Amino acid sequence: MKRGNGTASREAAKPLAADWHAQPIDQVCDRLRTGLRGLESGEAAARLARHGPNRLPPPRRRSPLLRFLLQLHNPLIHVLLGAAAITFWLKDYVDAGVILGVVAINALIGFIQEGKAERALEAVQAMLASHAMVLRGGERREIDAADLVPGDIVLLESGARVPADLRLIQVKNLRLTEAALTGESVPVEKGVAPVAVAAPIGDRDCMAYSGTVVVFGQARGLVVATGAATEIGRIGALVSEVETLATPLTRRLDQFARQITLVILGLSLMTFLYGHYLGGMPALDIFLAVVGLAVAAIPEGLPAAVTISLAIGTGVMARRHAIVRRLPAVETLGSVGVICSDKTGTLTRNEMTAVRLMLPGRTLEVSGAGYASEGGFHDGARAIDPREEPALQALARCALLCNDARLHEDERGWTLAGDPTEGALLALALKAGLDPEMAAAAAPRLDEIPFESEHRFMATLHHDHEGHVFVLLKGAPERVLALCRHDAAGRPLDPADWHARMEAAAAQGQRVLALAQGEMPAGTASLAMADIAPRFGLLGLVGMIDPPRPEAIEAVAECRRAGIRVMMITGDHAVTAAAVGRELGLRVERPLTGEAIEGLDDAALRQRLGETDVVARASPEHKLRLVAALQAEGRLVAMTGDGVNDAPALKAADIGVAMGLRGTDAAKEAADLVLADDNFASIARAVREGRTVFDNIKKSLLFILPTNVGEAGVILLAVFAGLALPVTAGQILWVNMVTAVTLALALAFEPAEAGVMRRPPRPPAEPLITRLLLARLVYVSLLMIAAAFAVYEWELARGSGVETARTAVVNMLVLGELVYLYNVRHFTANAISRDILRGNPVALWVCAILIGLQWLFTYAPPMQGLFQTRPLDWTSWALILVLALAKFLAVEAEKWLLRRLHVERM
Repeated sequence: MKRGNGTASREAAKPLAADWHAQPIDQVCDRLRTGLRGLESGEAAARLARHGPNRLPPPRRRSPLLRFLLQLHNPLIHVLLGAAAITFWLKDYVDAGVILGVVAINALIGFIQEGKAERALEAVQAMLASHAMVLRGGERREIDAADLVPGDIVLLESGARVPADLRLIQVKNLRLTEAALTGESVPVEKGVAPVAVAAPIGDRDCMAYSGTVVVFGQARGLVVATGAATEIGRIGALVSEVETLATPLTRRLDQFARQITLVILGLSLMTFLYGHYLGGMPALDIFLAVVGLAVAAIPEGLPAAVTISLAIGTGVMARRHAIVRRLPAVETLGSVGVICSDKTGTLTRNEMTAVRLMLPGRTLEVSGAGYASEGGFHDGARAIDPREEPALQALARCALLCNDARLHEDERGWTLAGDPTEGALLALALKAGLDPEMAAAAAPRLDEIPFESEHRFMATLHHDHEGHVFVLLKGAPERVLALCRHDAAGRPLDPADWHARMEAAAAQGQRVLALAQGEMPAGTASLAMADIAPRFGLLGLVGMIDPPRPEAIEAVAECRRAGIRVMMITGDHAVTAAAVGRELGLRVERPLTGEAIEGLDDAALRQRLGETDVVARASPEHKLRLVAALQAEGRLVAMTGDGVNDAPALKAADIGVAMGLRGTDAAKEAADLVLADDNFASIARAVREGRTVFDNIKKSLLFILPTNVGEAGVILLAVFAGLALPVTAGQILWVNMVTAVTLALALAFEPAEAGVMRRPPRPPAEPLITRLLLARLVYVSLLMIAAAFAVYEWELARGSGVETARTAVVNMLVLGELVYLYNVRHFTANAISRDILRGNPVALWVCAILIGLQWLFTYAPPMQGLFQTRPLDWTSWALILVLALAKFLAVEAEKWLLRRLHVERM
């Protein structure tokens, strides 16, 4: 293979992509003008400018005009458009114009919100942009996958999504899932040997194509195509699609709206027939009344309010590091009853620190914190010089060389590229005085067996330039101890003593790793699983701590107050898990282990889960059983995960939560929610926001349905009682139009209720319209109808004209809805408080806008001519204000009664 640095200035403008799989590695390197060290930064930047970013062309968007026209595609709008056409044909241009105004405003709201939702989802996709580990100038770097260019060398590991089309140059037990490209779900083994030019994509064993996923092993590959030039780009298949706004809740609401539409159409037909044939009303008058009835009764503003609530919730969660990949997760979060969380990095800091070395015959304490090299070693109170301790040096060398992590120091301090446990071991080696470059040069790595959850260790093969070949091993203590026959000094192992020391460290919350060394025959150049046999010498144990995050401790307490059970599921030793769980306030008396799970049937497992909040030594298969057992109890389960093997459990859970920083692409794809900061507190905040979103949707229902029914009830009562209509069709259309664009949308911006995290989760099977909500609907509707007729009759009784009385009724309806908005901002809490004017500035603004519109409606001459309104005197306004206040107090009285009955939500 050519060993250049890739800085040659000559390069084809566009690499030929048809036959990379048929060419030897050296020829591929020559064509791409690159080498083992990868590209230099300057050359990579130049190629990026020539080839463009490594991303697929965005999907074709619907034009703004088409998006607007599609807002008219629903049964309700069809009914309104039909009514507008008929009224226009009847030359009633004013009412036809008002009807079209209602349609246009609703379509405009949907059009604007759909555009905002698309932009929000695009922003979420940008936040979830994948990364790639590459070699640049011989150094490992993590870069945005969009910055990859032809000639880059990409490093692959289990769980990673292949970021571009790669010609593989080194592989180790590599298997890929190519379902994204070929549809074949069975993982395929990969190699480096070229294949025939005519080989189909599925048989190109030396290629790793963009969008496929590594399920096992490691590899290095040369980027041969990026962006639209990749195989998946050429066939036009996108790896991921923009999420649609269809959710279970919105589907239920759409169905609910269609049902109401049918009911209202039937009721409108009955009203028309009764009013025209039995009541003797002129056909045009009764028809316009029926149109007003239909527009008043159907909650056409509800879908917009729901979509806005979901979009606002998604944006708030994203700002708080919880990125929603699937919108149904927003509403489901409000019902989560159990959160099963990883320990490391989620409940803890993910900054492991080695604090104890258990060497043969002695134990040393280690000072210092995090990944910094500052610190030392102590035997009791006595400081130890690590350079004078051969056993310590041997263990530190193993910790340094059997390690894939890298530490870098910059202005922010020490940062880690790799696994936190390996970072702690690197920091330990630095404290012992080892130089990483010198140690690697003195004992180069020949081969390796990467860590996998199935075998729970990592092994590396080295030589010392003098014919001495050896294996360094690190992993779970039980696994490594079983492979050791003696300690580093050659003495036989005392397993009981080592287990006692291990458990003493674990009891203090320390994670314990074992390190060992084994000799290999001279000339050995490769390492296989068969070489990992009981032949090693134990170098010692390392105890590390990963302290709980302070914010996670508070978040766990908040979840428990909210009736949400928090479970910690970890691969750590049971005693270690219990120590951390104790600090978090979890039940740790009888921690459950993976081994115990395997011996329990489903019923026994459910019983054991009721006794503890800690599950240790759990495998991905165990997580699946835990999810099923908790769901069998009728709970909605959120499960966290970061590995490719966690994907089944993430999909099985009601809410899958992936780690954004350390999670694999496979885990992120399977998840509904991605934590950008890997912090458990972000889950708790997301649950809080999910409850808030659902509350605001219920508040929108609680506001829109009673007001719509009340408006429709005014018309129905007048028709069936043989009374003159208190409002015209045009006026009722005006009421719906102005309140739909103001009051109905304000509730989407409501902050969380004071007790939102002090109540149990919402039952998953709870209906959309509960009995309490239905009772509120009927109660408020009757209050609105009574107030409207009281104003109408009072105005007529004092000698006012019909136009004046109708103007008063319209203002009564609007002001009644305005005060009801403040009633419904809290389900049962008292609205008469200082908070009435705080918390939701949007509500204040829309009320001010509504008052301005009503002033124009009542006093502006053009509006008076359009809607047949008349100016009102102060006496009329006084009555309207008194009745609005009485309605406000009547609803507050009902809420007081609900508080006495200890009802907190509808």
